[in-house]
Amino acid sequence: MLELRLVQGSLLKKVMESIKDLVNDANFDCSATGFSLQAMDSSHVALVSLLLRSEGFEHYRCDRNLSMGMNLGNMAKMLKCAGNDDIVTIKADDGGDCVTFMFESPNQDKIADFEMKLMDIDSEHLGIPETEYEAIVRMPSAEFARICKDLSTIGDTVLISVTKEGVRFSTKGDIGTANIVCRQNTSVDKPEEATIIEMETPVSLTFALRYMNSFTKATPLASQVTVSLSSELPVVVEYKIGEMGYLRFYLAPKMEEDEQMGGHQAEPVETKKKPEKTPKTEPKSNGEPKRRVMKIDLDEEEEEMKPKIMNNPISETDGYVEVVGSKPGTGIIKPKEEMNGEEDVMDVKPSIEAAAKAEKETDGEAEVMDVE
Repeated sequence: MLELRLVQGSLLKKVMESIKDLVNDANFDCSATGFSLQAMDSSHVALVSLLLRSEGFEHYRCDRNLSMGMNLGNMAKMLKCAGNDDIVTIKADDGGDCVTFMFESPNQDKIADFEMKLMDIDSEHLGIPETEYEAIVRMPSAEFARICKDLSTIGDTVLISVTKEGVRFSTKGDIGTANIVCRQNTSVDKPEEATIIEMETPVSLTFALRYMNSFTKATPLASQVTVSLSSELPVVVEYKIGEMGYLRFYLAPKMEEDEQMGGHQAEPVETKKKPEKTPKTEPKSNGEPKRRVMKIDLDEEEEEMKPKIMNNPISETDGYVEVVGSKPGTGIIKPKEEMNGEEDVMDVKPSIEAAAKAEKETDGEAEVMDVE
C-alpha cells in the first residue's frame, strides 16, 4: 500500500512541467526513504534524477518498495486539474494497475479524485557515483535561464568556461558571436542573488543549448541553480526543492567538430569496376569436349531485353539455335561444334533456311565474328 500526502501540491505540478517535455515515460520508485525518479531522454544524451524525501510529506506510507510506470504527459494533465493551493494525495495498491490522485482544497470544501492506469516500462536504474567536480558555480536560476535563452538566439551550442575571472558563456552562429561573463558576487543583500564560484582547475566544455533551455523549465522550483563541471564528464544542473529533495539534470558534453571527425572517420567505400564485355566461355570439364559460345555485345538499353533462347534442331545432324522475341541485331547464334582429336576446331554448318532467317531478323546486316 502506498499513500503520499503533499501539502504543497503546486510543487509536484512544477516538477512535472519541468521534465514532461524531456522524458515521455518513466518509473517512479517508492521506498521507505522517499519518492524518486530516474530516466533518460529518447536520444540518451540527458538524464533526469528526482528525489522527494519522505520527511517532506505530511503523510508518507510505503509498506514495500513499489515501482509505478507512468506517462509524464498524462500525469501532468491530471495535476493541472489541481489548484495551486490544493493538497495532493497519491494512492496505489500493491500489484495494482492504476494510481489515484486526490486533490483537496485548503478549507476542505472541494475534493476531486482522478484515476490513471499504470504502464509496464522496462528501465534500468543507473548508479550515479559521487564525483568531486573541478568547478562548481552557484548563481540565480532566473539569470541562468535568461543567459541560455539569449544565447540560443545566436547559436546552437554554449561554451561554458570557468576561470579565476568568473564563468563565461559563449556561443557562435551564422549572424555572429556572443559572450556573457558572470563574476563572483557574494556582497549582496539577498543570498539567492549571489554568484559563487568554486574552482580547482579551469574547465571549458560545450553543451547543446536545446537541452539547457529544457533544464531551465525547472527555474520556478528554486531561486538558485548549481552547475557542476568537470573535464570529460557530464554537466550537472541541480535545482534544490527546499529541504525536501532535488531535481538534477545530467548532460553529456558536445565534442569539438575536429574531434568528432577524427573519431568517426568515414571508411573509404570500395567502388566496383564495371566488368568489361568479353565473350563468355564455358569452363573445361574432365573428359568432356570444350565448347565455346559466341555472344554478340549488347548495348546497355538492349541488355535488359535479352531474347529467350530455345533449342529447335532442324534435323539430327544440324543443331541450331532459334532466337525467340529478339530485336534486330540482338540475336545470339550458337553453332554446332565438332571436336576432332585434341584440336580446337569449330565446324559451323548453318542451313540455307536458318541463314535466311537470321539475315531477315537482322535486317540484312550480318555481324562478322572471328573464330579462333
